[in-house]
Order: sequence, then C-alpha cells, then structure tokens
Amino acid sequence: MRALLVVNPKATTTSTRTRDVLTHALASDLKLEVATTEYRGHARDLAREAAAGGEIELVIALGGDGTVNEVVNGLLHAGPDPDRLPGVAVVPGGSTNVFARALGLPNDVVEATGALLDALESRRSRHIGLGLAAGTEGSDDAAVPGRWFTFCAGFGFDAGVVGRVEQARERGRRSTHALYVRQALRQFLGEPHRRKGTITLTVPGQEPVHELALSIVCNTAPWTYLGNRPVYAAPRASFDCALDVLGLARLSTGAVTRYGTQLLTSSPERGLRGKHAVTLHDLTEFTLESQAPLPFQMDGDHLGLRRSVTFTGVRRALRVIV
Repeated sequence: MRALLVVNPKATTTSTRTRDVLTHALASDLKLEVATTEYRGHARDLAREAAAGGEIELVIALGGDGTVNEVVNGLLHAGPDPDRLPGVAVVPGGSTNVFARALGLPNDVVEATGALLDALESRRSRHIGLGLAAGTEGSDDAAVPGRWFTFCAGFGFDAGVVGRVEQARERGRRSTHALYVRQALRQFLGEPHRRKGTITLTVPGQEPVHELALSIVCNTAPWTYLGNRPVYAAPRASFDCALDVLGLARLSTGAVTRYGTQLLTSSPERGLRGKHAVTLHDLTEFTLESQAPLPFQMDGDHLGLRRSVTFTGVRRALRVIV
C-alpha cells in the first residue's frame, strides 16, 4: 500500500527521535512517503495533492487535532467519496487528540502506531460521518466557504476560549489543560452576553430557539478531555449519526457553576440538563445565527468572528483505518 505520512514537527508530544522510530516502523509495512508541514494549511495542501494524484491509498496524520482537520479538508476538497479517496489514519501527537481517542486509539504515539499496524494487517477500517460548516446564504458570511470538522465546532463562548489559548501559545505558552482552564475563566469574566445570549438556533421544520449564550456542535462523544477524563457535552453524539447540538441560554455565575459541575461529572449516559440547557440529537442541517459577531472554532482551531454558520451532518463521509 502506498501511503503518505504527514508530520507536524511542532506536535506537542512527539520528539524527533519518536518520529524517526515511527517512520521506520511504518515503512516496514508500507510504501511510505514522508512530508513535514512547513506552514499553517500545509497538511491540507499535501492531502489535496495526494487525493488528486490518484496513487496514494492512505494518508497518515502525525500531529494533533488541527493537523487531522487539515488532512481531512484536503482529502475532501472536492467532496466526500470514501470508496475512491485515500483512507485516513491518525497517530496522535497533540496535547489532547480528541479525534484519535474518540476512535478508540491509544493516546501514546508508540502504542497508537502498533494499533495502526495491526489494523492495516487485518484490513480494518470504518466509515464515519463528518460535520460541514459554511456561511449562511443571504447573510454577511454567505461567501465563507464550507469547511469540514471531525469532532466539534463552537460558536460563542468556547470558541472565545480557544482563541485566547491560541494567543497564549503564540506568546510562547505551552498547550496544557491548566492553560485552557485559566483562559476559560478569563473568557467568562469578560463575556458580554452571558446573561442574555445573542444566538438563535434554527432547525428546518422546528421552532427556532432564541437567546442562546453558548452553542457547541458535536460530531462524536466525548466532546473533549481534561487529562484522562472524558467530557461529554452531547453524550449521544456519534460518528455513525449526523450532528448533535448543545445550547445554554444563560452563563450567570450560578449557571456556569452548575453546568460546569455537570460537565466534569458527565458520562456516556448523562450529559447536561436543566431549564437553560437545550440539546438536540442527529441533525442533518441547522443554522446558528447571532445578533453580534461571535468567535467561531472547529476542531480546536479558532477561525475568527462570524454572525451566521450553517451546519450539515454528512454520514459515511470518510474512511478511517482503526
């Protein structure tokens, strides 16, 4: 099998020695090409070229969730076609690695490589659904092109936290769970819409939900991890379904304390509940629209401010080796 290994040299939890050992192990079973990313978006460009060339059968992403997102968007540049396009494999090298862990892969580079080699030998793969987010027709963001996400998107509060973390990393801070917690507190203290939200959730055929202060879109569960603890914003979300949405109508101190505790104690059987929590399951199309520009993120990548985003859940969009 001809494979392309896309390596993010800035991946948080891998060293040059680890990458060399990994490359040697994969090359023993594959006709392996190795490409190292040199700029933001490079992994997308490499995967797009691999898809267009028609010779690569598998693209392996070594890096965090951002690297995986770029690879997926490169492969699906012309749309999903899992039976024709190269398959995707992931070796986790980031700080959290939500996508890889949600697939059931070990969070260790060496163990994940062993699991990948076993899957290749056994020819194990599965088709998973993805989310697609684009500018809403007729809105100020109508020209924003569609972009795929693998496990989550956020419009509002959580995207603001992601943006703060990215700014801290640009100043030289390491990506740690403690950093996320500190930036979440700062985002809360500076949040102007925490008592009356500006977001409207519109699902075709249903009554709109107004004045949401927070909105999280999940393509799988868990939503994220705090260390080894999985956090479930939408416990029923699955790679085998379309998209789930969690919305909160208030972010007062009491509400944040209550819902924060529920998140930390969440499980596959129990997520957030309460009169200010809105949860919707297995949606194929919906729109989130805000009266004021709000931060937007996908797969932990901050994408700036938006007023309106239309989401589509696409089943069986990608073939993954797992």
